[in-house]
Amino acid sequence: MMKWSGNAFWFYEKSGMRKVVRKSGVLKKLPYHLDEFEKIIPQTVSPSERKQDFVKIKSKGEKKATVAFFTGCIMDSMFHRINRLSVQLLAEAGCDVIVVPNQTCCGALHAHSGELEEAKRLAKQNIAAFEQEEVDFIVHNAGGCGAMLYEYDHLLADEKEWADKASTFSAKIRDISQVLIACGGLPNLKARKEEERVTYQPSCHMTNVQKVIQEPMDLLKSVSGVHFIEMNQADMCCGSAGIYNIIHFDASMSILDEKMKNMKASDASVIITTNPGCLLQMKLGIEREKLSSSVRVLHLVEYLAEAAGIS
Repeated sequence: MMKWSGNAFWFYEKSGMRKVVRKSGVLKKLPYHLDEFEKIIPQTVSPSERKQDFVKIKSKGEKKATVAFFTGCIMDSMFHRINRLSVQLLAEAGCDVIVVPNQTCCGALHAHSGELEEAKRLAKQNIAAFEQEEVDFIVHNAGGCGAMLYEYDHLLADEKEWADKASTFSAKIRDISQVLIACGGLPNLKARKEEERVTYQPSCHMTNVQKVIQEPMDLLKSVSGVHFIEMNQADMCCGSAGIYNIIHFDASMSILDEKMKNMKASDASVIITTNPGCLLQMKLGIEREKLSSSVRVLHLVEYLAEAAGIS
């Protein structure tokens, strides 16, 4: 379904339908304030480009680790470019990277909705896919996915056949920032032409489940020319929370408005996030504040790739 959605969004944009729909005013008639979210749909890639995934990529320079990359469903369909850049950054840092076939959705939204049997089915499929390769780490670039993958051992603890496999799987889960730091950071980062004020909106899932806090900030600070400003109440949720911002729009926007006050107080021109939900939510906040011409919202991977000269 997510692959179909990615194809549909690509066609919606490339066919010119998006311009027609916007002019027609039909978006305002959609439920769940979907007209607001339509404004922040990321630029998608073609179905043919998404099929041309990497399988095995060799490290550049000295090999420091062998990793398997978790593509995810939302990241692969809506943020495919960030996935591609992630693989390139890992190789740049000294990792052999394997994109494992037959992997699937992490099951987070299913588990959040109480559909535990479906979440378990997806978990088992992922474990079976990744155990085919001998790797040091299983790397993700999405806080929400990472939290779910990290807790497969809890999800399957009562299933004798899967408990040990799940425990082995979960022990290998790492956010991409952890692996980049463990490999010594990224070589040859270019200095910003002008000093850039950068702030960071951490993923609640990544902070509270995986306990990944310092690594993204350390990577940002490693870029010469970055003036890092920690946002007030940075650990406060942005209000995305899976699909909370869709089904509880008004409450979510109240949280986002508070987050935007703190963002504006930082006077940052770049907001960095590490999760697709946070990324879209912060982009929505910038749109609501009419700051899109002066403030960029980027995934950590995008910003690091930019600094490394990778496109």
